[in-house]
Amino acid sequence: MPPHYNDSALEKILQARHHDPFDTLGIHLNSHGKWVWRIFLPYAQKVEVFNGVSWDPANRIHEQGMFRWSGVNRPPSPGRLRYEQDGHWQEIFDPYTFLPLLSTHDLHLFSEGRLQQLYRMLGAHPLTVEGVPGVCFAVWAPNAERVSVVGDFNRWDGRHHPMRGRGPSGVWELFIPQVAVGHFYKFEIRNRQHGSIHLKTDPCGVSFESRPGTAAVVTSPSAHVWEDDAWMTQRHQWDWLHQPMNIYEIHLGSWRLSPQGNFLSFRELADQLIPYVKDLGYTHIELLPVSEHPLDESWGYQITGYFGVTRRFGTPDEFRDFVDRCHQAGIGVLLDWVPGHFPKDDFALARFDGSALYEHEDPRLGEHQDWGTYIFNYGRNEVRGFLLANAHYWLAEFHLDGLRVDAVASMLYLDYSREAGQWIPNRYGGRENLEALSFLQEMNRMVHEQFPGALTIAEESTAWPMVSRPLYVGGLGFSMKWNMGWMNDTLSYFTKDPIYRQHHQNVLTFGQLYAYTENFVLPFSHDEVVHGKKSLLDKMPGDAWQRFANLRLLFIYQMTCPGKKLNFMGNEFGHGTEWQVKKGLDWALLDRHWHQGILQLSRDLNHLYRESAALYEQDFDHEGFQWIDCNDHAQSILSYQRLSRTGKRMIIVMNFTPVPRYHYRVGVPFGGEYRERINSDAALYGGSNQGNQGRLWSRPEPWNGQSHSVQLTIPPLSGLILEPLND
Repeated sequence: MPPHYNDSALEKILQARHHDPFDTLGIHLNSHGKWVWRIFLPYAQKVEVFNGVSWDPANRIHEQGMFRWSGVNRPPSPGRLRYEQDGHWQEIFDPYTFLPLLSTHDLHLFSEGRLQQLYRMLGAHPLTVEGVPGVCFAVWAPNAERVSVVGDFNRWDGRHHPMRGRGPSGVWELFIPQVAVGHFYKFEIRNRQHGSIHLKTDPCGVSFESRPGTAAVVTSPSAHVWEDDAWMTQRHQWDWLHQPMNIYEIHLGSWRLSPQGNFLSFRELADQLIPYVKDLGYTHIELLPVSEHPLDESWGYQITGYFGVTRRFGTPDEFRDFVDRCHQAGIGVLLDWVPGHFPKDDFALARFDGSALYEHEDPRLGEHQDWGTYIFNYGRNEVRGFLLANAHYWLAEFHLDGLRVDAVASMLYLDYSREAGQWIPNRYGGRENLEALSFLQEMNRMVHEQFPGALTIAEESTAWPMVSRPLYVGGLGFSMKWNMGWMNDTLSYFTKDPIYRQHHQNVLTFGQLYAYTENFVLPFSHDEVVHGKKSLLDKMPGDAWQRFANLRLLFIYQMTCPGKKLNFMGNEFGHGTEWQVKKGLDWALLDRHWHQGILQLSRDLNHLYRESAALYEQDFDHEGFQWIDCNDHAQSILSYQRLSRTGKRMIIVMNFTPVPRYHYRVGVPFGGEYRERINSDAALYGGSNQGNQGRLWSRPEPWNGQSHSVQLTIPPLSGLILEPLND
């Protein structure tokens, strides 16, 4: 065996342990003034190199596939070679004859957690370098001894294509000429401390193979041509605090299935979903996560590909087209975003380079016991930068109009769902996760500065102060927060038999004590119609007629309370059973008049809400709401008015019992005629059709502190929305 075989660097290449393969492979000038070209091709029988004029044979120096060429003149760079494998000759450019591609400036920003577009550096990017097409791969694995790109182009063999380490940044990169769009790939990582081998999918992969496969797919740059300029321009100037916002929350995999029982594609969803949402009058849709995830039953919240659009519904560009078409139809698109935890799947982020890289090593900090997931290490620059870049990616690349941030409470508290002794206090001895707090503030700052008009909405279930207040006053900086207290209180009240409601009216009125401490969204979300909680319809007490009447009343209450609105798919027509992720909604229910009535009421309420400034303009200001009478416990009746900034009003009267109330007097602010805009008991909605024949006239008889009053028929389990015509 030639003496250079004993060189330790060559041995490390053969053993797939070399931390710097470029130091050995490729073209180098030796101490004797000769150029030496070392090539490692484990499955090649013969190798030839191009010396600039002709092809020269390279000598095999080890049976495992190490070849060597030497000469006086340096071969052209990048180096061309050809090899025989399995009886066929192939010609390639040697990856180890290319210079580094990642800039030291980007690597520096990455290490500081300030590279907001790190998805343009890490991952797999088709490029042409020195006239040679290929793919630049890059990944962060600071505790690796060696990282290789493996895929269907190199037999998934980690001895092939070891990557170049970029010093203290912990980033590894390699440009591979022969790889193209469509190839599957992963990273094979050898841990520096204990030598364990980890086969990982790309944390910054933008597309992945169909489940159950977990490989990333080399994807071409976007070819989508956006046609939503008018929408984006309008969004930049959008005064969302004083505009209507009514959100339809959707799980794309179970909204509707194809006739064959398969998922609809993004294009099919655009064809069917957009006209439906537009007809019903919603302003926005909110998508449960569309990032790549391996398990349908997780609803998308167990993410393994944070930058990848799930293959279930199509390609990244097809998702762009879906969003584009929504915008052209006047519909905003929000995305559920999950920066609070990630699953333990061994092919993804968990113990990525054989160490606790994205998570904490100590399970008291690093594990969600309830969910069986890991918690991101928000104190690590690169992890924080990864998540910030992910938020940037979805907003920049897909023109999304906002992020609903999942499980914020679990991020803010170190003792979230933990017993004493199962958590570690912060440096001041408190329970607040200071690093997560800083991350959320930084994320909100980035979104509001760089994406004007885009929203951030917190799913936060505690009394943490100023969640939706600006950073400059010490808030978290979210645009809005889900009002979980209102939701729980409301559903608790509505599930009670009406005979007992007179004793619990304070459950409904209590919310006004804190309704303006945050910018609230009033949600009836997917979480309220699963896991034995029943559908909204089935939560309602009484016989079938009463259940539908109660549901209609619930929607009147939600739509007229201060706060933006959110409903999960199926609520709008009174879905009969809990949401089941593997089944489409039961659209056949719309053949029944009661469900048709719920849908019609949803449509009419949504459109009335959008056209009536009194119902939305002062959602976050106490001046937009006034009680008329909140004290009629005995008859379980509430009345109040909503006001616009110019004083336009809507009067709301609700009867929470199945007993009709005739000649019921309610104080009103003006004399004259009042139009009955909505009566939830109308026959059109499936009700008993009692009411006030659409119009009323007030009398100058003071009542409830108002200068005038009207006498009403308030149907059973119903809500009335009255508009003064002389306002």
